[in-house]
Amino acid sequence: MLTVQIDAGGGYEVLIGRGLLQGCGRLIGRLIERCRIAVITDTVVRELYLESVTASLTAAGFAVTAFSFPAGEQSKNMGTLQEILDFLAGERLTRSDCLAALGGGVVGDLGGFAAGCYLRGLRYLQLPTTLLAAVDSSVGGKTAVNLKAGKNLAGLFLQPSAVICDTAALETLPPALLADGCAEAIKTAVLSGEPLFKLLESGIHRSSLPEVIAGCVDFKGRVVEADEFEAGPRRILNLGHTVGHALEKCSDYRISHGHAVAAGTAVIARAAVKLGWGSPGAAARIEGALLRNSLPVTAPFSAAALTAAALSDKKRAGSEITLVIPREIGNCTLRKVAVTELHDIIAAGLEARR
Repeated sequence: MLTVQIDAGGGYEVLIGRGLLQGCGRLIGRLIERCRIAVITDTVVRELYLESVTASLTAAGFAVTAFSFPAGEQSKNMGTLQEILDFLAGERLTRSDCLAALGGGVVGDLGGFAAGCYLRGLRYLQLPTTLLAAVDSSVGGKTAVNLKAGKNLAGLFLQPSAVICDTAALETLPPALLADGCAEAIKTAVLSGEPLFKLLESGIHRSSLPEVIAGCVDFKGRVVEADEFEAGPRRILNLGHTVGHALEKCSDYRISHGHAVAAGTAVIARAAVKLGWGSPGAAARIEGALLRNSLPVTAPFSAAALTAAALSDKKRAGSEITLVIPREIGNCTLRKVAVTELHDIIAAGLEARR
């Protein structure tokens, strides 16, 4: 088992290893006193892992209750959040109890948001079951739901008490879901540098998943420790996300988050080359790594459509928006641009592929 320490919030450990869900009760029992745990999950993960997680928690002396909602990005809304809060209240959980988010990024976002809202703050655990959640969304304390105006526009920061990542759950992921996680891992590797990038550049190997996850978590953890509430430097983690979130919105979320971030990363890398901000060699390597991990490098929408969607993004501040520009592998910068420039920047990234 690999352990990464995150010194944000009250501080917590990210545990990475095979078979950890079956033993999660023992692991959690080392971290918190016995209490009631509300497991929040979705309908797909419920059938795969809820029974074994419940059995492990119960055997360790925890009282368990569970709530599931329909799987998919379409559930990441205020209606589902309300249902979870009503469930927690109906079960009469108290502040001495705990919530466990068992699933992918949607479950983690909703579970964490609910934990932060209920009784003005409830402890919660992240039990990621997708690669995307393991390498990115389960760590750092960002929680959110989507609004009609855009992605992740309602949310809060709340660090988990622990993250338990069972790599066995990742071994049976369908190729598309594995690729989603690879997109966020590649994004992190572009930020982090050569050691992590080289693990992904030729296509991910399932045997390297623990090392990839630990590398991503360690890098993100250090960024979050320096800027927990995204006042400045943490924005570097948004590489590819301005165009990525716009793609999700334009597709009515039919394009998954990971695939959208992949395309968004490729678009901004090509735009950086065309505008003289980044290295052609780095952009080519980024695009190659994405393609070798079965990810898209183009966007099926116009620059005008993507710009309109991006202008509702939470990264906009008045008449400016902050973009993450990949200059070299391991060297990315934050660049504030006027919103009036955004169309031409996106267009440059789209046109450079043609």
